[in-house]
Amino acid sequence: MTANNKWNSTVAKLSLAGLIFFGWFGVGHAQDSAAFYKGRTVDLYVGYSVGAGYDLYARLVGRHLGKHIPGNPTVVVKNMEGAGSLRLVNWLYSAAPKDGTALGTFSRGAPFDPILGRQGAKFDPVTFGWIGSANNEVSVCVATRESKVTSFDYLKQRELIVGAAGVTSDDNTFPLVLNKMFGTKMKVITAYPGGNEIALAMERGEVAGRCGWSWSSLLSTYANWIKEKKINLLAQFGLSKHADLPSVPLVTELARNDEERQALRLVFARQPLGRPFSAPPGLPPERLNALRNAFDATMKDKDFLAEADKARIEINPMSGGEIEQLMRQIYAETPTNVAKLVAEMVK
Repeated sequence: MTANNKWNSTVAKLSLAGLIFFGWFGVGHAQDSAAFYKGRTVDLYVGYSVGAGYDLYARLVGRHLGKHIPGNPTVVVKNMEGAGSLRLVNWLYSAAPKDGTALGTFSRGAPFDPILGRQGAKFDPVTFGWIGSANNEVSVCVATRESKVTSFDYLKQRELIVGAAGVTSDDNTFPLVLNKMFGTKMKVITAYPGGNEIALAMERGEVAGRCGWSWSSLLSTYANWIKEKKINLLAQFGLSKHADLPSVPLVTELARNDEERQALRLVFARQPLGRPFSAPPGLPPERLNALRNAFDATMKDKDFLAEADKARIEINPMSGGEIEQLMRQIYAETPTNVAKLVAEMVK
């Protein structure tokens, strides 16, 4: 998805001399960024444990991003897990270097925590230096074969114990919303640092499912579970169905009235953010532009795409500018009553 740039009449009437000037000005800023980044290291922090979906995307992006940043810095991926990645988001907002040497990838739901009144969300997502998202995600709700839960309707009839990576993570938020809105009977255990640990807990029988598992992560790490029918697909979460899942119910289509539809849209507006990458607030504009351009170039890099395809990692990017616009719209246009309704659901 690409942003539609709207050139106003003033820009359209720029003289040739003016265009040359602004072209020189842009080159100057690119040179400034190259001088800054040359010989430096960029730390790319992941809000989850090693091997989880966000970590896989971060390491894939990290292997290719540096060659597209002016000055070609070394990109080093580090993990800062905790509280469903909320620890990392708060650190990026308040304590991370604001010079373009510290970036982060975290829960796609984290930017919505302030509007939902999440305790511990001490940041303003509108001010972040959004760089881009690597994928427009659809998530699924799954139950183990042993649970005997085979469909969404079964969730209303018997308890399903599901694992989550923290109170602010999708796999905690989504079950709470379903319980309150549709009367499902999921019990959430939020003791796990990441998706791999939840999968291990499912194998050990500690939990019987996960409700908010990115389809792309499931395919890239546990595709054999689908092939061998070790899990049942109960529902999918997004603003539209995934092409792979035409017969799996889309939760947003189950809304019974306008208020429920608006509430579900607020909850699942996070899905297009899929795998978000951001810098802290207050980045120099020319450096933020350099990082955004580098991310966009990475998403089109043939070597990057070949590696993603080999690892069965979906790439369907969203630009940093588009994420910034989405954040501004959500925080400016969401009706207060809808935000309060969703906030009550996820308590």
